[in-house]
Amino acid sequence: MTERSTELAPELSGATDDAAVSPARLKARIAGALYLIVIAGGLLAEGVVLGSLTVRGDAAATAHAIAANESMWRSGIGVHFLYLAGAGIAMYVLFYRLFRRAQPTLALAAFAFAITSAAIEGASLLQLYVPLAIIENQGALAGMSEGERHALAYLAIQLYETGFGFALLFFSGFCAAIGLLILRSRLVPRVIGVMMVLAGICYLVSSLATIVAPGLAGLLFPWILLPCLVGEASLAMWLVVKGVDATKLPR
Repeated sequence: MTERSTELAPELSGATDDAAVSPARLKARIAGALYLIVIAGGLLAEGVVLGSLTVRGDAAATAHAIAANESMWRSGIGVHFLYLAGAGIAMYVLFYRLFRRAQPTLALAAFAFAITSAAIEGASLLQLYVPLAIIENQGALAGMSEGERHALAYLAIQLYETGFGFALLFFSGFCAAIGLLILRSRLVPRVIGVMMVLAGICYLVSSLATIVAPGLAGLLFPWILLPCLVGEASLAMWLVVKGVDATKLPR
């Protein structure tokens, strides 16, 4: 009986390892899919909606564009909120659960950076509703001239962008921490870890430039964000297709 148990031990150990690997890979693939949703939502809300309806330096043209495309503006805010509060939060939780066994302190730091970034970004979204509030309450704002209303709406959009820049400061910490976690754990190819660290650095430089040196930020944008897109998209797609090498997780 003892000899038979000894013979079965390696087989049972292998079965246990396989059982542990499968849930980890499933979590990784779900996290990757959520990351792709976040990336697509960000490109839609920021690049398509906000980018196409905001006319730089022209408050009146911006106000008229939003009024003429009110449903599009509302949809952009809705998409932004959904990917931020839905897919984004779920993704951060899964990343924490994936990496906490490898480097618990660093995984917790990445989670803290991500949640702080999401909170700041979510609060900043309120500013994007100001142009809609002005359209809905023109009677109550009759004491303001049309130019003043346009200026108020444009100022709110600028404040949103400033808040978004502050959010990216913390998101840069998330990207860098995830990159370091990949480099240390090797759950994902290390080249992707390097790209995520680079993404964090680029987000940090871009955000600081926007706050401290707007002129420099104008020269850097949008090229400095290309490494961010490449790094994040590479990580998301790798997780969806390959998952993680869970055999490298500590037992």
